[in-house]
Amino acid sequence: MISFAKRNLKLFFKDKSAVFFSLLGVFIIIGLYALFLGDVWTKSLKEISNARELMDCWIMAGLVAATSVTTTMGAFGTMVEDKVKKISKDFSSSPLKRSSIAGGYVVSAYVIGVIMSVVALVLAQIYLVASGGAMLSLVAIVKCLGIILLATITSTSIVLFIVSFFNSTNAFATASTVIGTLIGFLTGIYIPVGSLPDAVQTFVKIFPISHAAVLLRQVIMKDQLKIAFKGVPAKYLTEFNEMMGVTFKFGDYEVTTFVSIAILIGTAALFFTLSVLNISRKNR
Repeated sequence: MISFAKRNLKLFFKDKSAVFFSLLGVFIIIGLYALFLGDVWTKSLKEISNARELMDCWIMAGLVAATSVTTTMGAFGTMVEDKVKKISKDFSSSPLKRSSIAGGYVVSAYVIGVIMSVVALVLAQIYLVASGGAMLSLVAIVKCLGIILLATITSTSIVLFIVSFFNSTNAFATASTVIGTLIGFLTGIYIPVGSLPDAVQTFVKIFPISHAAVLLRQVIMKDQLKIAFKGVPAKYLTEFNEMMGVTFKFGDYEVTTFVSIAILIGTAALFFTLSVLNISRKNR
């Protein structure tokens, strides 16, 4: 399984276009933020002294969460190509067990997702420091890495389930484009969660990866939030957190860190099981 995963990793990183398009959603988010979204949000928070630094942290946290989805989607392109080119049949007739083949695809996609998400975190940190912000503490970095590992497991399971239905590169390319475009909305990056209609807010809040974005925002924005709302009544911080998706609330219930983590783990287990069942059904 490990050897097969290494083969998939080499194929992915050898294909520069695959790497680029897996990060396309990230580039779109950065471009939109740099061109006009950053200024719009900063102006809307003009009463906050460190508004730009605060919003920089906000967008970068969402960016890292989105990367875990788009890059794992790109990584599974190898599996789709193997199906289309009938290479998967050669693997099936080889001494390799089917479980090792499936495991190789999953492991390689997970590793790629983690690597690219860490790269996104590093670039985000460079951007924050270059913009006048502070370096994250060692504790914060470790927490971010832990969230990335968990978010990527969840993303890998969800994307595996989606990809298990594809048998053509055109369908895969279309799905990649749609997901890469929508991920910014689904993680509450393009438009703050609190600005969306109630029905859309609910959908965003139950989308598993949005909980990864919440966890990352709580870590990355922590210090800037303290500066921004120092000496201000707690209710204003609460309202801001709800508006910007730093915390999620369903009615009067505020989703805790433990619940967000449980949602990510539970979703990973659910979609991995569904993926195995779907793939097994197709192989009969």
